[in-house]
Amino acid sequence: MKKLCLAGLSLLFFSSVFAQEFTADVDLRQRFEYRHGYNTLFPNNTDAAAFVRQRARLNFGYKAEKLNVFIALQDVSTWGDTRQIFPSDGNDSFMLFQAWAELSLGENWSTKLGRQVIAYDDQRIFGGLDWAMQGRFHDAALLKYKKDKIQLDLGFAFSQQGESNFGTLYQVPGFFTYKTMQYAYFKKSWESSSLSVLALNTGFQRFEDAPVNTIADGVYYTQTLGSYFTFPAGPVNFSGSAYYQFGDAYPVDQSLSAYQVALEATYKPGTTLYGIGAELLSGSDQGSTDRKSFFPLYGTNHKFNGLMDYFYVGNHANNVGLNDVYAKAVFKTGEKSSLLAAAHYFAANGNLVDNAESYLGTEIDLVYTQPLVKNVKLQLGYSHMFASESMSLIKGGTASDNTNNWGWAMLVINPNLFKNSFKEL
Repeated sequence: MKKLCLAGLSLLFFSSVFAQEFTADVDLRQRFEYRHGYNTLFPNNTDAAAFVRQRARLNFGYKAEKLNVFIALQDVSTWGDTRQIFPSDGNDSFMLFQAWAELSLGENWSTKLGRQVIAYDDQRIFGGLDWAMQGRFHDAALLKYKKDKIQLDLGFAFSQQGESNFGTLYQVPGFFTYKTMQYAYFKKSWESSSLSVLALNTGFQRFEDAPVNTIADGVYYTQTLGSYFTFPAGPVNFSGSAYYQFGDAYPVDQSLSAYQVALEATYKPGTTLYGIGAELLSGSDQGSTDRKSFFPLYGTNHKFNGLMDYFYVGNHANNVGLNDVYAKAVFKTGEKSSLLAAAHYFAANGNLVDNAESYLGTEIDLVYTQPLVKNVKLQLGYSHMFASESMSLIKGGTASDNTNNWGWAMLVINPNLFKNSFKEL
């Protein structure tokens, strides 16, 4: 695999002599984390976790008059997970993150094919998930239209585990891993406002006796339909979204009816940005068989509902939903440095068992960003969850009275290695 990738990169490099533009850049980042209640409540008689996670990504781009090509290779690992003199990377951490080509089809139309990041608007439904070292990609085909301030994208994907002579069984483990996907995205922009509409259909492999994977029995589909908007009202900028999910509920074949609504207002009178907002994601009542839980699917969920990832980051699917009311401020602390401070009030959207109080907890997030030199920045973060007793009802019964906090430090290095233009021969 590595030899094939290196050969492809060599071919891309030498062919760039005939290209209009060739670029190469690096994304290196190392993040130390101290976890004492991150993602879930911290149990008794347990030690805190600490580790360093890193990403090394190489990006290569080629641009011609009617053709764009992009390739991204990356290695994601934890410090110490491969023995120092081991003859190979036994953790198989090297991967092809992106590999796509975009071809012009004439005035205003193009098609983009291959492994690619799909991200729209505030990245609530589709996002690149850059916080996660591995990121998020899709193997998909897009048909794109863009003219002036109008954008239309049509996306298609069909997933298989490999080549086969019989059948199309797709049995890849993963959170909401689709077998087939189709979507339409339309956006209209004005001078200082915008409105977009997304219609998404995702198909998942159906199995008899789900969730026990036994015998494949067709495909069931979930639909997500909604809109995102931005507009100013004097000195205040508003943004918001509303989505409705219906069809079949994943991972069981039952009827789904779920919603998401959000509204945020930001105001920047000087160097400080202030913001308040709320997001409601519907959920099912505990103990109920009704499927009313909204899930934001393929977005950058880390940036929503608190940085400690208690909700919708590898967890909280088919649960009681969430009501999140928050306030935030970004302070300028120096010529280039800044401090983000945010507070979230969490409550269950659905009813908890035994009529328990809906209030789940309050989270405080702090993130300090300091550029060090060109293309290098340091980020420091600390978060604290003040969980209520009700939080334990959705976190496996773990007691909520322990300290739940999380700290991290990340160095991000992203220089451009090469950028040049060549005349075609």
